[in-house]
Amino acid sequence: MPMNPRSTGVHLPREVCSNVSEALRREWLVTNGIGGFACGTVAGALTRRYHGLLIAALRPPLGRTLLVSKIDEAVTVGDQTVSLATNVWKTGVAEPAGCRLLHGFDVTLGVPAWHFVRGGCRIIKRVWMERGRNTTYVRYEHAEGRAEVVLTCKFLVNCRDYHSLARVDPREWSVCAEAGGLRAQAPGAAASIRIQCDRNDRARWNAENVAYRDYALEAERERGLDYLEDHLWAGTCRVGLRPGDSITFALSADRDAPTLLDGAAALERHIQAARGRLEMWESRAAGRLDAAPPEIAQLVLAADSFVVARARGAESGHTIIAGYPWFTDWGRDTMIALPGLTICTGRFDVAREILRTWSRYVDGGMIPNRFPEDGATPDYNAADAGLWYLWAIDQYVRATNDLETLRELFPTVCAIVDATRRGARHNIRVHSDGLVYAGEPGVSLTWMDARIGERVVTPRTGKPVELNALWYDALRNAARQADRLGLPAEEFKRQAEQTQAGFARFWNPRRGCCHDVLDGPDGDDSALRPNQIFAVSLAHSPLTSSQQRGVLASCAKELWTPFGLRSLAPGEPGYCGVYRGDPVARDEAYHQGTVWGWLLGPFVLAEFRVHRDRSRARELLLPMLRQLREHGIGTLSEIFDADAPHTPRGCIAQAWTVGEILRAWQLTQRRE
Repeated sequence: MPMNPRSTGVHLPREVCSNVSEALRREWLVTNGIGGFACGTVAGALTRRYHGLLIAALRPPLGRTLLVSKIDEAVTVGDQTVSLATNVWKTGVAEPAGCRLLHGFDVTLGVPAWHFVRGGCRIIKRVWMERGRNTTYVRYEHAEGRAEVVLTCKFLVNCRDYHSLARVDPREWSVCAEAGGLRAQAPGAAASIRIQCDRNDRARWNAENVAYRDYALEAERERGLDYLEDHLWAGTCRVGLRPGDSITFALSADRDAPTLLDGAAALERHIQAARGRLEMWESRAAGRLDAAPPEIAQLVLAADSFVVARARGAESGHTIIAGYPWFTDWGRDTMIALPGLTICTGRFDVAREILRTWSRYVDGGMIPNRFPEDGATPDYNAADAGLWYLWAIDQYVRATNDLETLRELFPTVCAIVDATRRGARHNIRVHSDGLVYAGEPGVSLTWMDARIGERVVTPRTGKPVELNALWYDALRNAARQADRLGLPAEEFKRQAEQTQAGFARFWNPRRGCCHDVLDGPDGDDSALRPNQIFAVSLAHSPLTSSQQRGVLASCAKELWTPFGLRSLAPGEPGYCGVYRGDPVARDEAYHQGTVWGWLLGPFVLAEFRVHRDRSRARELLLPMLRQLREHGIGTLSEIFDADAPHTPRGCIAQAWTVGEILRAWQLTQRRE
C-alpha cells in the first residue's frame, strides 16, 4: 500500500538525518502489543543497551530479551559497494558512516522508514512488528533508479536480558543456514532466533558465527554505566533487487512463525491496523475537536505502543507500559496515562478491560506500583496509585456513561476509600482534619520516588498536597457515582466536606500558593513544587477561585517551561538544573528541578479552568508537539532539563506524557 511520508506522520529532512551527531541523538521505536519492542537511533548505530531490532517479551509483558541487535547493510551498484550501516566502536564512529547517505527519515502510520540515495538509486528501509508476536519485520525496497543493486545484509544477534550487557563467545552458539534463512541459539536460551525472507528464489544465505567486539554505547557511557558490548555476526544474506523489487526479513522468537513469509501482507496488516486506530479516534473524538494538527493524529498512533496484553496464570487482560525503553507497567503511571491513551483515542473497550484487570490486584486499598521483572510479589508502595485508579474509573464513566461497569467496580471504589480512611500500608490514613497522611522511614510513597541506596531523595512524609487533592476529588466522584447507582452517598459527601475544610490549611498566604506537604517530621514544607497544580486541574477543586489563580500564577512564574513543569523551583535548596551524570547524580536531579512532560497536561487544564481561553491552551501545547521530531521520533519524552534549552532526557517514549497531552488537547479544544 502506498505510504506518503509527507502527508502524515513525522518527517526528518536530509540536513538532520544525514548529520551523524543529530541522527545519533534521535531514536525510533516500534512495539508488538505484548511488551516486546524494537528501538534504535536514526543513524542506525547502537547507543543504548536497550537498542535492538528484536527485544522479545518472553513472559508477556515481561521477560524482555535482546535477540537481534541490528542489521549492517551494504548495496552494490555496478562495481561500487557502499555501506548503509553506521557503527560506533570503542575507537569512535566507523567511517564511512552510512547515515550520511540518508535523504530523509519518516515515521508514517507507525512505520519508521529510512531513505538512502546513492548512485542514482533510492533504497527505502522500513521496520515494524507483528501485533501479539515476538516478530520484527525489516523491508528493503529498490524504489528509484535504473540499475539492479545487490543488497548484502549482515545479521548481528545476542541473547541477554535487556537491562544487561554481554560478551559473546561464538563457541557457545549454534548457528546454521537453512532453507530460506538462518537459525541461531545460545546455550540454555529460552528461545531460538529465526531469520527468514520472502525472496527465497534469489536470496543467498551464509552462516558466519563471528564475534564483533567493543560496540560503544554512548548513551550508557553518559549515564556513568558500563558501555562496551559484543554481538554475534550470525550470518549474511545477499540478494539482487531490480528497480521496483523489495525483500522483507522476519526476525522472530516465535516457535510457530510461518514457514512462508509474505512481507507485503505483513506490512498491509500493520497499515490497516494503524488506519483503524485513526478512524476510531476520528469517529469518537476528533470530530468534536477544532482542527487538530497532524501531530495529534501521530500521538494517537503513539498511544497504541503503550497498551499491552498482560497474562498472569489463567487470567489475561490489558495494561499500560509506563515508558520505553526500560519501564514495565507501573500502577500509578497506568492510571494517569489511561484516559489519554484509551478514552481520548476512542478505545473504550481497552480502557474498561484495563480497569477490570487492575481491580484484581487491589489489596488493602492499594494497587501495585510495580510488577517485578522476575514475577515476584508486586510492590504496594504508592500512596496515590489507588486514588489515581479511582480517578481513571471516573474519567471512563464520564466519557462512556457505562453504568454496568461502574456497578461492577463500585465495590472496589468503596474498598479503596474505606481502607484509606481507616488506614493502609506504610502508615497511610486519614487524620481528624480529613486529610490523608502517608509515610514512614525509608519509603517514598508519592510520584517523587527517587532513591539512592536506602536514602529517599524526596520523602515528602506527612500530608502531600496532591494526595489530598486526589482524596477530595475521589470522595466527590464517589458521591456522584453512588447517586447515579441509586446507592447511599451521604457518607462520601460528609467526608468530602471535612476534607475541603481541612485543605484550607495548605494555603500559604506568604507565598500566595499551597504548601507542598503538611505535618511532616520537620513541620510544614513550603517548597515550591508542581504538586499543587492538581488542586486546580482536577474536576473538584478544594480551593477558592482566588486561591486557584494564585496557584496557577506561582506555577507559571517559577515552574512552567514549554515542555512541562519543573519539579522544584529555581532558587529552592537542592535545585538541579540539568539531568545528567552517573546514577547518583541523576537520581539527585530527578525530582529536584527536572521538568516532567506529563505535568504540562494538568497545567494547561488548570490554566483553562481559570481563564477559559482555548487559544491560550493551544498555544501552550504546540511547543510540546514539536518535540515529536527531537528525541523519540513520533512520540514524547519522559523528562527535560530544568534549565534552558530544556534538553529532552530519560525515556524516549513515556505513557503519561503522551496521554496527558492528548487529554489536555481534547478537553481544551473540543467544541462547546
